[in-house]
Amino acid sequence: MNTAVSARNISHHFGVDIALDDVSFDMKQGQTMALLGHNGAGKSTLIKILLGLITPADGEIDILGLNIKKRSSRSTINLGYLPENVSFYDKLTGEEILTYFAELKGVGKKRVCELIEEFGLGYAKDRALKTYSKGMKQRLGFAQAILCEPELLLLDEPTVGLDPVASQFLYGKIDELKHLGCAVIVCTHELSLIENNIDTALILGKGRCLASGNLGELRYESQLKTRLTSPSLAALVNDSERLASLYTDNALLLDRENKQDVVQFLTSECGLFDFALKEPGLADIYHFHMNKCAQLGAVS
Repeated sequence: MNTAVSARNISHHFGVDIALDDVSFDMKQGQTMALLGHNGAGKSTLIKILLGLITPADGEIDILGLNIKKRSSRSTINLGYLPENVSFYDKLTGEEILTYFAELKGVGKKRVCELIEEFGLGYAKDRALKTYSKGMKQRLGFAQAILCEPELLLLDEPTVGLDPVASQFLYGKIDELKHLGCAVIVCTHELSLIENNIDTALILGKGRCLASGNLGELRYESQLKTRLTSPSLAALVNDSERLASLYTDNALLLDRENKQDVVQFLTSECGLFDFALKEPGLADIYHFHMNKCAQLGAVS
């Protein structure tokens, strides 16, 4: 896969306030990356840099092979963007709004009609936007973002306020775009929802990169423990000093070094097969880094 975004030592500040501090990451075409962090972590600044709205004070960033600092006024990057708060003209109809943006982007009417049907808005295309629900507006905003069939798509809190069905619909569309080679960056606080829909994650804290990589790499870096639970565990723990030393909050907490040995001990020595292993999730990893960041005085 070709590289979609390559950021090297990106830093930016607003007066004396540091927004980004030496942030580096790479993502490939056809990948989805979660952009995570507390409020004020630097996520919005990074999105604005990717959109070309601001130029980083230091560092280099290539988007789809084009260095954004060296691009000319004629240089174009095929990207789409869905802001956190979708704001269109309330008195226009859904079709009029999409047609307006299509004309701005040089996209034909056929594409507008296709997206209206694809996003289930055909029945409301002639209705004023002020009559649309939150989910309908979000679908229209998403359709606007992919009008030009982008190679890079930026989504800022795309599922906030949506019901589970609407959220799953949007992530289904993201998966379709991935298979077409589009790189997707999703800025979100809904960690449990996005966990199964990403390839990598970038976690920012007070402008710094706290962690980046796929879920396996993030788990390895955080060194969080695997939880082993079983209805029969308490009785076994009472008879085993080895298990008792690992037992906390009705579970065995296992690290990479002892997990295999403990599982083998339970099955071969204790005859226990009715157990479940739960690896640290994205939310666990995120909170681990936020807590560590707070201890260093980086998060207010």
